[in-house]
Amino acid sequence: MKAAVLKERFPGERRVALLPDNVKKLQAAGYEILIERGAGLGASITDEDYSAAGAQLIDRAEATAADILLQVRSAGANTVNGDDDVQLMHAGQIVIGMCDPLGNAAAIGMLAEQGVSQVALEMVPRISRAQSMDVLSSMATIAGYRAVLHSAFELPRMFPLNMTAAGTLKAAKVFIIGAGVAGLQAAATAKRLGAVVSAYDVRPDCREQVESIGARFVEVQLESDDAEDEGGYAKQQSEEFLVKQRELMAELAAESDVVITTAAIPGRQSPLLISADAVATMKPGSVIVDLAAERGGNCELTQADETVVVHNVTILGPTNLPSEIPNHASQMFGNNITKFLLHLVNDEGEVRLDLEDEIIQGCLVSHAGQVINERIASMLGVEIEEAKQSEDVMDTDNYSEDVDDDLDAYLELDDDVAADIDSEDVMDTDNYSEDVDDDLDAYLELDDDVAADIDSEDTMDTDNYSEDVDDETDGLTEKTPAATGLTEVAPVATGLTEAAPVATGLTEEAMDTDNYSEDVDDDLDADLELDDEENQ
Repeated sequence: MKAAVLKERFPGERRVALLPDNVKKLQAAGYEILIERGAGLGASITDEDYSAAGAQLIDRAEATAADILLQVRSAGANTVNGDDDVQLMHAGQIVIGMCDPLGNAAAIGMLAEQGVSQVALEMVPRISRAQSMDVLSSMATIAGYRAVLHSAFELPRMFPLNMTAAGTLKAAKVFIIGAGVAGLQAAATAKRLGAVVSAYDVRPDCREQVESIGARFVEVQLESDDAEDEGGYAKQQSEEFLVKQRELMAELAAESDVVITTAAIPGRQSPLLISADAVATMKPGSVIVDLAAERGGNCELTQADETVVVHNVTILGPTNLPSEIPNHASQMFGNNITKFLLHLVNDEGEVRLDLEDEIIQGCLVSHAGQVINERIASMLGVEIEEAKQSEDVMDTDNYSEDVDDDLDAYLELDDDVAADIDSEDVMDTDNYSEDVDDDLDAYLELDDDVAADIDSEDTMDTDNYSEDVDDETDGLTEKTPAATGLTEVAPVATGLTEAAPVATGLTEEAMDTDNYSEDVDDDLDADLELDDEENQ
C-alpha cells in the first residue's frame, strides 16, 4: 500500500504530515512511503532526511496516484487552493487530513462526488483507544503555549514578580477563558513565566484540572445544563446564559493584564464572551489573544489574523498558531497520523477501512461516492445510503427470506434421511427410565462374564503399577456393589434406569445428615466392614 505525503500549499502553512521517524515505523508495518519533494522544508526537515529514512521522493503528480494521500490541510481546510487537489484525486483513494468538515461541508460533498474516502482527523472520537490519534488536542497544546508567548511579547510589563533595589514589580494577572487543552496549556505556560493565573470554564469538571497546574478556578454562579457534549467539548448555551456570562467576564477582564480566550464549538460560530464595552473597561496596555478568531472570535472586536488596538488594548486574532512552531507541531501531528495508519492494518496485514470500527465511523466523512456522516449529510441536504462491507451481511429483520441460497442448499436434508431420525431417540427427562432409547441400553450393557474378566492390573500405572499395586486391591475391586451399597449397578455409567440413588451413594433411604452415624444403612456398614487382618 502506497501512502504519499503532499507538500502543504495553504499560505503560511509550514507543517508536514509525517517526519522521518514516522516513515520508518510505517515501512515496518508494510507501507511504502512517498514524499513530495520539499514537503518538510517548512518544518526544517530536508529531502535528504526523508531519503535516509527510506522514503521515496516524488513530484506532486506522482503523489496523487498513491493509494493514500496524507495532508495537514485537506480540501475543506485549504480554502485557497484545496479544490485544485480534488481534481487530481481518483475514486477509491483514501485521503487523511484535517478538512474542516463541519465548517466547509460543501468540500466534503465535492470529495464524495470524486469517489474519495476522506478521513477528517478533527472528528476522531474522543475515546481512550483513539487518544493517540487526536490531532485537535495535539495542535491545541501548541496553540495554547504560543498564545502566551504572543501576549508576553505585546504586554508592556513583565510576567513574573520581581523585587529589586529599584522597587517591586508586581506579577502580571492572566485570565484564561476556556479550560480545554489549549486553555490548560496556556495557563501552565503563563504560570511558568511567573504570572498570577486564573481560569474559567462553563464545565465545572474542569476545576480539578485547572487547580492541578497551580491556577485558580473562577467560580461563576450560572446555571448551565448539559455544558459538555459526548466528545468532551463545550456545548452551545442559551442567549440568556451568554448575556449573564458576558457581564461576569467583563468584570474579570477589567482586573486582568492578559486575557486569552479559547472557547470554540465545532461547526458553530464562536460564542461572544468579551464585548466592545468590556474591552473599554480594561486597563491600558492590556492584551487579548483570541484563539477562537477563525470562527468569529470570543471578543467582539477580534479580526482574524490581524492585530488591532482599541481603547489602548491590543487584540490578537491568530488562526494558525501551530504552524508557527512547525517542527514540534509536525512531530505531534505525524505521530497522530501514524497511529491512525497503523490502526487501519488488520490482523492479516492488509489496509482496510473497517466501517464497523468506532474510530472509523467517527472520522470517515465520505466513502464510496457519498457523504456518510449524518451531521454533514444533513447540512448538505442529502440522504445516506447504508454502506455495505459485503453482500453476506445478515438482515435480521428478514432473515428467513434473505439468507443466502447456497446456505439453504448446503443444509437441506434428504426426505428419506430425515425420516430415519426417530423422535424416540430424544431424551424425555420426565420419563427418562421408560423413554430412553433401547439401542443405547443394548450398546452399553456389559456381559457379566466379560465384566468379571476386567482385572485391576490392566489399569496403566506408569510407575510399574502391575508390580507395586497392593494385592488386596484386586480383592476390594470385586466388592464394588458392597462398597456402594447398591445392587446391579451396571446402569450407573450411563445414568439410566433405577440410577437415582447413585447421586447419594445410598439405598432408597435418604441420608440423615444430623444423625449420620446412627441412621446410615446397616447393610452399608456390614458390607464396608473389613477384617482386621485384611486391613493390615
